[in-house]
Amino acid sequence: MSAWTLRLHGVGNAAAVALGSAMATIERDGKPWLTIDCGGEGLTAYQSTYGESPRALFITHAHLDHVAGFERLFVDAFFNEARRGNIVIYTPAALVPLLHQRVASYPNVLAEGGANFWDAFRLVPVGDSFWHDGVRLEVFPARHHWPDTAFGLRLRGSMVWTGDTRPIPEMLARHAGDRELVAHDCGLHGNPSHSGIDDLEREYPPELLDRCLLYHYASPADAEALASRGYRVGRPGEVIGLAEPTAERAEAWTG
Repeated sequence: MSAWTLRLHGVGNAAAVALGSAMATIERDGKPWLTIDCGGEGLTAYQSTYGESPRALFITHAHLDHVAGFERLFVDAFFNEARRGNIVIYTPAALVPLLHQRVASYPNVLAEGGANFWDAFRLVPVGDSFWHDGVRLEVFPARHHWPDTAFGLRLRGSMVWTGDTRPIPEMLARHAGDRELVAHDCGLHGNPSHSGIDDLEREYPPELLDRCLLYHYASPADAEALASRGYRVGRPGEVIGLAEPTAERAEAWTG
């Protein structure tokens, strides 16, 4: 059996720069396995931790605090022949146009020409599930701004990452029913695009709240206030042990 962990590179909302942009990496046996999002401060934390840039990422949505690191990631990948075209970007298919607009549409990505932004990566549009390194992960829509613009991720039996969202009880009833840790967007106060702790207490049963790890909050003071109410609050740089996934595994290819 492998040892699975979740490393939090950043836990803050878009204005909480000192807490780092909300970004995490699923680790397997102490090594990065799949990274969630690519914010600016989060990418810096990733590189400081592992000494290199991510090799595989899942993108939850295209707000800049979650994708602003892509320009640096492009430079790192494009000018490294061993990595050019080999960094895998799993993106829900509905997000591809938005992600392209945000990070890839600047004309002449290199001043000397001859390059396209996506030459540096292997972009993989995904639906409600995808395979990574022989393991099946699930994708589900979240409630953040407009429909079909934000998504969460599930590694069955191990962890769920909601991404930015309002409460999604129906989705979590379906995608967090195997005792997973649920890393959930939550501030001290909610708003039309993010959850507050009162929202979660109103919408979720105690059993689910007990499994929640709260992130995307506004300040260290808010983190302490959330913790004082009895909730588990994610901290920048924290590494959380995960259960062995029950997700479907692929047999080794024989062809």
